Amino acid sequence: MKHMNSEVKEERTSNKKRIDLFLVPIVLIAAFLNLFKIWTDEYANAYYTAAVKSMLQSFHNFFYASFDPGGYVTIDKPPVVFWIQTISAKIFGFHGWSVILPQALAGIGSVLLLYVLVKRTFGVWAGRFAALAMALTPIVPAVSRTNNIDSMLVFTLLVATWMLFRAVRTAKFGWVLAAFAMIGVAFNMKMLQAYMVLPAFYVFYVVATKITWKKKIAFLTTATALMLAVSVSWAVVVDSTSADKRPYMGSSQTNSVLELAFGYNGINRLTGNTSVTGSSHKQPAQAQQQTASSETKQTSNSNAESSQSSNQSKSSSSKKMQAPGGGNQNGMFNTGNPGPFRLFQKGLSDQISWLLPFVIFSIVGLFAGVKFKGPYTTKQKESLFWLAWLLPVAVFFSIAGFFHQYYLIMLAPPIAAFAGAGAVALWSMYKQRNGWKSWLLPGGILTTAALQVYIMSPYVSSIGVAPIAGVEALGVILALVLAVRKERKNAVTNYLGVAAMVVLLAMPAYWAMTPIIYGGNSMLPAAGPDSSSGMGGPPSTATNSNQSGFNGMQPPGSSSGNSSSNNQMQPPSGSSNGGQMQMPGGSSNNGQMQPPSGSSNSGEMQMPGGSSNNSQMPNSSSSKSSSSKRKSGGMNAEVNKKLLNYLTKNNTGEKYLFATTDSTSAAPYIIETGKPVMAMGGFSGSDPILTVSKLKAMIKKGEVKYFYLSGMGKGGQSDVITWIKENSKEIPSSKWQSTSSSSQQGPSGNGTLYEITLK
Repeated sequence: MKHMNSEVKEERTSNKKRIDLFLVPIVLIAAFLNLFKIWTDEYANAYYTAAVKSMLQSFHNFFYASFDPGGYVTIDKPPVVFWIQTISAKIFGFHGWSVILPQALAGIGSVLLLYVLVKRTFGVWAGRFAALAMALTPIVPAVSRTNNIDSMLVFTLLVATWMLFRAVRTAKFGWVLAAFAMIGVAFNMKMLQAYMVLPAFYVFYVVATKITWKKKIAFLTTATALMLAVSVSWAVVVDSTSADKRPYMGSSQTNSVLELAFGYNGINRLTGNTSVTGSSHKQPAQAQQQTASSETKQTSNSNAESSQSSNQSKSSSSKKMQAPGGGNQNGMFNTGNPGPFRLFQKGLSDQISWLLPFVIFSIVGLFAGVKFKGPYTTKQKESLFWLAWLLPVAVFFSIAGFFHQYYLIMLAPPIAAFAGAGAVALWSMYKQRNGWKSWLLPGGILTTAALQVYIMSPYVSSIGVAPIAGVEALGVILALVLAVRKERKNAVTNYLGVAAMVVLLAMPAYWAMTPIIYGGNSMLPAAGPDSSSGMGGPPSTATNSNQSGFNGMQPPGSSSGNSSSNNQMQPPSGSSNGGQMQMPGGSSNNGQMQPPSGSSNSGEMQMPGGSSNNSQMPNSSSSKSSSSKRKSGGMNAEVNKKLLNYLTKNNTGEKYLFATTDSTSAAPYIIETGKPVMAMGGFSGSDPILTVSKLKAMIKKGEVKYFYLSGMGKGGQSDVITWIKENSKEIPSSKWQSTSSSSQQGPSGNGTLYEITLK
């Protein structure tokens, strides 16, 4: 810290070859947060893990990213990340950890890349602080410990950033092309989300390069054309292939990759016109929330479903189950209410916003005295790049109708970069007593500590009062002492500066460890004391189910024909506590989540999809010490061995082991057996893939004869579901359903198995 008061100079070539010893512990911290105990996650995100299992079986499945080994439907994302995961599984064997490993390494790689990017211009201390801030940003390891795409996406975009910076330094057009082509590769990871950094790339290249405007326009136009070509290359190949020679494009309504890119994975994310329930009826997120209690689902009832609904109505007639992250959070999946201060709301602030006030003060310091017309220093140009990354992405998440908490990892690089660069800049201004600018450092420390106290305050029952009081006291004291000692230059002041940064990073570091301490959720990763719920956010005390993090979303595999449920999430049948799930801080058990009483899941929380999440909530000793395998994909039903034995024994050469409405029920069986299981309606059960005539033809060809239905036949599948029920033979549950799984959803529990044979 004592070197930060001097102007940062370009390091000599001999020094560049040396290993920065301060970087070593930072990398080790990142490695621990990203890698430790990933081997305990057996399924990871089962939807994606099933796809890897399928992609291992043939090049056809590999190229199209088929969800099932039969090549019936793809997953709802492009294939590049899953190609990498499949290669990893091929090398290390098919395991949960082997499909997570590429993302974990990408998380570590992002820390290193940020160090390199920031260090060159802002100095070694800035690079160290930036790398450490990136490693300790809670949502970064939370996502990197899963097989979700975003960690790899951010790493790829940082590689593109490194290429762009090199292009400016070397004045070589080839690096510009490489940078934009890399964004095209990122598009084939998560589609339009990759383009969120384009404003930064355009602004930086225009400002930083010393060439004529004519050349700038020509170069950027060419680079953009290459980016678009790379972006749509896979989509063009897939959409040009005859539909009967490839899988259906999952989560699209027209069997088109481009429609998926610009619809479901594009504009609909901004407008909120994306169904989280799998219903074909789509509406903005706010309208979905406000009308959740009256929205009806298009489905047909069976005798089994009626029985299930009857059981559920006994436990849900008085109160609805409070989804994790409930309380007064009105956004879907605990993402708050759209508005200018959304990133400071509960549920989002503890994932990404711990250092935002310090970043704001840093931006003021870094741009102080800058004239609009220039000239700009290298520091100012690169600061402009990070600002042009930060602001548009922050605006998107402030107004977007539908996204998940883990998407916020897109904000981590610019926040970490400003934290590192700003720490050095503000310290220099402070030590030089540079007028009003010298007050930016203590001001940033004080306001950041205040925000962190606000972020932690809803978690008093989980983490206790001491950490909150400690951050508040130390933040205020250090800020005041630095303000008082502003005229002094000695070692004590240097140590105070170091202590202030340690205080500001202490609680983000703890939050970053929560997926390890309490268990993570691989389908909806989030950090925090309730990280295993997949709904990171403060404990819920609300009783209005419309305010739950799920906004009335019913878990796949549950009955949706029960009008008394108002389409709210239902607890396991047999619950006697009114269907309300007790969250940490809202119960009398000192912060421990209580399962619905009378359920048979041994205190495990029922996740979306009816899975049994074995990761316990805060204050559970098993969550901190258990080393057993866990299935925390958030959508996983346990494999019913009795059902599997029945289907295997009675298979007479059919291609598909069985068919079901959606991916929730199919994924665990694909993972366990490697055999084709048909998700007739794709991920959510609403894709218009199958028609009655197509199904008849498949049955006549002997491709499928068993069907498991659990109430998810919505949207384009309702006619198919009706036909199955009218033309099938119901298999007695005693032949395939195990007694121990009767309270679970999916093929492990409630539902009906049908058999159809046509001549």
